[in-house]
Amino acid sequence: MSKYFGHSGNNEDKSDWQPLRDHLCRVASGAELNSKYFKAAKLSYLAGLLHDLGKYSPEFQARLEGVTNKVDHATAGAKIAAELLPSPYGNLIAYAIAGHHTGLANGSGEGAGRRALKDRLNLQFGKDIPALDGEAWQSELVLPPIESLIPEISPNPNADLQGFQFAFLIRMIFSCLVDSDFIDTDKFYKHLEGKPLLRGDYPQLAELKIQFDQALADKIKSTDQTQTVNQLRKKILDTARIKAKLTPGLFTLTVPTGGGKTFSSMAFALDHALAHNMRRVIYVIPFTSIIEQNAKVFREAFGDLGESAVLEHHSNFDDSKIKEVEGVEETRDKLKLAMENWDMPVIVTTAVQFFESLFADRPSRCRKLHNISGSVIILDEAQTLPLKFLRPVMAAIDELARNYGCSVVLCTATQPALCEPDFTHGFKGVREIAPDPTRLFDELSLVNVSHLGELSDDELVSCIQANKQILTIVNNRRHAQSLFLALKAQQTEGVFHLTTLMCAAHRTATLDEIRKRLNPKKPQPCRVISTSLIEAGVDVSFPCVMRAEAGLDSIAQAAGRCNRERLWLKADSHVWIFRSPDWPIPPELKGLSADMRAVLRKGHDNLLDQMAIKDYFSNVYWRKGDELDQKQLLKAYRIGASKLDFPFQRIASDFRMIDSFMCPVLINYNDEARKLLTELESTDEVSRVLRKLQPYIVQIPQSGFDSLRFAGVIQTIAPHRFDEQFWELVNMDIYDSESGLSWNAPNFIKTENLVW
Repeated sequence: MSKYFGHSGNNEDKSDWQPLRDHLCRVASGAELNSKYFKAAKLSYLAGLLHDLGKYSPEFQARLEGVTNKVDHATAGAKIAAELLPSPYGNLIAYAIAGHHTGLANGSGEGAGRRALKDRLNLQFGKDIPALDGEAWQSELVLPPIESLIPEISPNPNADLQGFQFAFLIRMIFSCLVDSDFIDTDKFYKHLEGKPLLRGDYPQLAELKIQFDQALADKIKSTDQTQTVNQLRKKILDTARIKAKLTPGLFTLTVPTGGGKTFSSMAFALDHALAHNMRRVIYVIPFTSIIEQNAKVFREAFGDLGESAVLEHHSNFDDSKIKEVEGVEETRDKLKLAMENWDMPVIVTTAVQFFESLFADRPSRCRKLHNISGSVIILDEAQTLPLKFLRPVMAAIDELARNYGCSVVLCTATQPALCEPDFTHGFKGVREIAPDPTRLFDELSLVNVSHLGELSDDELVSCIQANKQILTIVNNRRHAQSLFLALKAQQTEGVFHLTTLMCAAHRTATLDEIRKRLNPKKPQPCRVISTSLIEAGVDVSFPCVMRAEAGLDSIAQAAGRCNRERLWLKADSHVWIFRSPDWPIPPELKGLSADMRAVLRKGHDNLLDQMAIKDYFSNVYWRKGDELDQKQLLKAYRIGASKLDFPFQRIASDFRMIDSFMCPVLINYNDEARKLLTELESTDEVSRVLRKLQPYIVQIPQSGFDSLRFAGVIQTIAPHRFDEQFWELVNMDIYDSESGLSWNAPNFIKTENLVW
């Protein structure tokens, strides 16, 4: 038996300890398997084989036996890797090995909490880090041939992205390594403790397709196929299924609101994945507020398999921040494991979660990345891709399709102009899935869009009162609340308010009442004042909509709430744009609003037709220019390309899609919420309770949260177990039954003015 061990056991004779060679070989094989959808299998294998090489030292073995001195066991493998491969290719796995516990470090220079890779590679054996037992490791480990280690990367035609491509590969190898290392270590300790492995037994995509096809057939059968709109929806669906046979790559699905793009995109994804031996579908949604409803739609479509097939992953609670508590199953939880490595067949996640992971540096955020390879990725509402990171995000999308076996679908009613020649260094070879989008938009267009000019709040209130059923969307929560209170003060009938200061359960209950009033069989007055949250896929249909000036994509989303069910003639269905003299346009929307007005001045017959949308996005991208990579991330990759010297920590820190940190506050909105909050204080199933509490969260910007905490209106839940991880609103006097969280403290009001 080898005298070197990877993990210690319980027996003094070391009979239940894990031999180091076994651990290294298993991690290597797992990492190689993880990279099966891209061409770096032997590099991933070598990373696994060398990652704990520093444990071949008396110092580390002494630590396993109880000596408390810390031992650097990661640098040794990184140094050997750098020596084995010709410069600079050794860095491809040296980053991953050196950071497999702490995270990817910067290549050189300063990095918070981590020594740069260059500095670690300069450490000396026997002086700065323990000397290795060379005879032992070289006799126990068989290294792959050096010639098999050079990765095969299909180069991007834009030579400036070569550095980005190498950095992307480093993250993918890092993912393969940390996931394999975690699984083997977890497996060893589970066996030692006599506990079962929490590995998913998930249904296959072929099984899901059978259920989904049946759900679609039932849906079509239950609708009137003599109606033009239903015929067009079926045509879109049928065309998507035909196009699924096309070779993998980049696609667009440009479908008007009401055209059934959710089902058509999933049908394409399932058929395409099965046609090309791909392994999962990742559905990326821009807004947390609608991720639950989409996940529910898919679960229901998959029938009995839905619960075990669909992972819903977003960030109302970040499981990685939940501390381990004795007796609590958090770190052993099966769903938490699925969230960390995304090994379920259908993932429904947010754009923030998806893209921030692709630019992350921490093991917990990166371990799932290898499971993105070989996937069909649907980017829903593609027009919402973050402008300040648009070029890095486009580079990531292109790279996934180019080198990682993915197909990516840009799915929206307002397709951004991201393809060449409309966009310099834009996407090439993109194929449209929908049948003749221009004609579709003409046939499905049932609203008139016009600009009313400037309207004061008094004029706005009068206009709302003149229409029995009308939706008014404004740009910030304070404006929405002001209009709502003005209408209530005048005893206007059927007034409702929607805001993200209401928890999801509250919004759902309000929307249920709104839909009852909109029922064409028994219509009642229904005047809704909302922020832009209602544009995010909320299924309501009004005869007229008013929208405060914003980008044309927002106007189009607002129009999607007008005549959605085709109940009224086009001549009677209006989307009125207005400018408010009382409430300035938020800085984030000022330029987009100007771009919208520029398109309006061009005199398009239909402000929402394909040419108008293309003109709008072209204006936006031209105006933004270098701001489409606001943090100059691609420049950082380009500068470090020749030596594979990348500032991973700085990039991860800079790539934040939401600038203001949001803090979740739990609302005891009803009996169910109160029951769950009580249960959270003592349960051993924290993840299960937190998932059920998702509908009772209000997200508050940090400064507003601090204001609530200072006033004592929120307090921690079970601080003896969770410290300050979870906060509950304890003064329900400031939670209004009609408008949610409402407080007149100056600091809180100031924060709310910044939110739109």
